[in-house]
Amino acid sequence: MGQGNETVVTEFILEGFSGLNQRLQFFLSLVLLLIYLTTVMGNTTIVFLVCVDSRLQIPMYFFTGNLAFLEIWFTSCTSIKLLVILSSGRRAISVSGCFAQSYFYFALGCTEFILLVLMSFDRFLAICQPLRYAAIMTQQLCILLVVAAWVSGFTFMTYHLVLLSKLTFCGSNKIQHFFCDNSPLFQLSCSDTNLLWRIDSVLILFIVLGSLCLTLSSYVCIFFCILHMPSRRKKAFATCSSHLVSLAIAFGSCLDLYSHPPEHASLETNEIVALLNTVLYPFLNPFIYSLRNKLVALVLKDDTLCRGEASLDCRSVLKGF
Repeated sequence: MGQGNETVVTEFILEGFSGLNQRLQFFLSLVLLLIYLTTVMGNTTIVFLVCVDSRLQIPMYFFTGNLAFLEIWFTSCTSIKLLVILSSGRRAISVSGCFAQSYFYFALGCTEFILLVLMSFDRFLAICQPLRYAAIMTQQLCILLVVAAWVSGFTFMTYHLVLLSKLTFCGSNKIQHFFCDNSPLFQLSCSDTNLLWRIDSVLILFIVLGSLCLTLSSYVCIFFCILHMPSRRKKAFATCSSHLVSLAIAFGSCLDLYSHPPEHASLETNEIVALLNTVLYPFLNPFIYSLRNKLVALVLKDDTLCRGEASLDCRSVLKGF
């Protein structure tokens, strides 16, 4: 490497959306900036409320708060660089920076899928096993599960960083994407990436499909359970349907991105699908999981409900959710 006509790559050029003219890129940057700021503010609001308000310090909101905190970093690790690219045209990223971005993207994604499993299991217990819920979902268990999710996601994805470090890049340094994803990186590498792609894809799909099966199993059980609750059926179906839309975007986009070899990937299609995964999904989550909730709305309005000895019992309010 580095001999003859080969040039060692020290930085990459992210070519995502380079086909758009300057006006369209500027317009897209404004739209993405608005979405990004809304995403960060919405998720930050949820994290803040869960931390400071005792009414939200129950397992359901504890998991939701962790998901909101994760979404801030998940969308930031790709959106900030994309905004810089579209607004200023600075497309260069160092090799180490590219590898770091890729690692955090996959590590946070892996952690998110584990959190989605925990959230669906929590809802399953609350709806289908209400009498045992308090005894099972203790504070200690919730903390242990969340710590395990974060540690597992970042530890398990260390292998991804190791695989990337084994690649050599000595030709073109132009990545046809707006962040350092697997397919464009593997296509640029001078190394034989077939084995690396198989290992990476198998492990990523194992995480995605495994968490998808567990999450759907919980929602199937919830579905059959709420069929026997005529008074709450309409509200429960509405809530579950919105959750399933969010899950469809998260799991569907990942399966589309990582279920086929990089040489068969359409980089233009990948950019659009990746936008759904890294921009739209984190944007929708605060509204789907929290901000539509009546209790969160009451907390946001700083209502007097649940305050003081003369107020209503908070437990009677929580039973309605």
